[in-house]
Amino acid sequence: MTQVTITSSTVRGFLGTEYFLVKWKGWPESSNTWVPLKNLKCPLLLQYFHSDKNEYLSQLKRGKAVILKNHIKALNPVVAQYIVKKAKQRIALQRWKEELNRKKNHKGMILVENTVDLEGPPLDFYYINEYKPAPGINVMNGITTGCECSDCPAEKCCPEEAGFFLAYNKHKQLKIQPGLPIYECNSYCRCGPECPNRIVQKGTPYSLCIFRTNNGRGWGVKTLQKIKTKRFVMEYVGEVITSEEAERRGQLYDNQGNTYLFDLDYDSDEYTVDAARYGNVSHFVNHSCDPNLQVFNVFIDNLDLRLPRIALFSTRTIKAGEELTFDYQMKGSLDVTSDSDAVSPTRKRIRTVCKCGAVCCRGYLN
Repeated sequence: MTQVTITSSTVRGFLGTEYFLVKWKGWPESSNTWVPLKNLKCPLLLQYFHSDKNEYLSQLKRGKAVILKNHIKALNPVVAQYIVKKAKQRIALQRWKEELNRKKNHKGMILVENTVDLEGPPLDFYYINEYKPAPGINVMNGITTGCECSDCPAEKCCPEEAGFFLAYNKHKQLKIQPGLPIYECNSYCRCGPECPNRIVQKGTPYSLCIFRTNNGRGWGVKTLQKIKTKRFVMEYVGEVITSEEAERRGQLYDNQGNTYLFDLDYDSDEYTVDAARYGNVSHFVNHSCDPNLQVFNVFIDNLDLRLPRIALFSTRTIKAGEELTFDYQMKGSLDVTSDSDAVSPTRKRIRTVCKCGAVCCRGYLN
């Protein structure tokens, strides 16, 4: 029965034989047929069917079937409709997961999970791995030199050339304070890919899951692996636009309660990253007033201080299955700098209620 795609309803005949209404792959709804259970060779689909049915009935706190006029017991049409929608959602989310993993360029896998509602993949979101500059903005400043180290950072490496300390220790953990920039080795450096000063540029090393939250916060992201403290987790990417364009878009996003605009204000406030339509996994990371991720400015193949890359590092050990969050106001537990020293979201005009649930919750996202 490899052609079965959806089991939408079930009835029990006069002799006790259980039948399932089957949607056949590649055929119109008019070709649906009732098939006895013994002829179905799709245990996973049947498992989904019963699971979805029980989930819906438990939500309603009632599980009585209706009796049709011909005295054949059948599922309530509302229940059958829910099961069909759930099956279609499952297929859509599976295809989205496959698409995300085709497009991502990092080691960790991306999973997708929704056990809360019937919401499917976002319709107007496009996965990217790096900044998508708006016309007229150059996110690569044509750097043509790199360090001459044969053993970074034993010699004069990229951070020292820029007047700062190396950001990582020998265990690839962050050792600098928030507010200080990270200068990694670039494509012109003599060192190879195993250089200890190449961390952010390698992408997310952890497998992550985009999941539907159960408290009205939409999608969220949780780690599927343990993450030690002060480790690089992911990069925040999106469209790079001017601050003027960000103000215009911000007026629209305010009405929707979205918070995807980040000012690149490490040195000035000329540019903003907009991850509303174009972004990576970080697009789905929620805010918390007590976050486990902290933002740092990173420079690799572009040394333009107006255009740092945004990297998220763990502030503490994060358990497998725990949701990842960062403070949209950049006032997390590790931030000992002033607001002007950190990457921060653009100022919002409409106050958005915070649902993070932290003990120290400020009440609003902005």
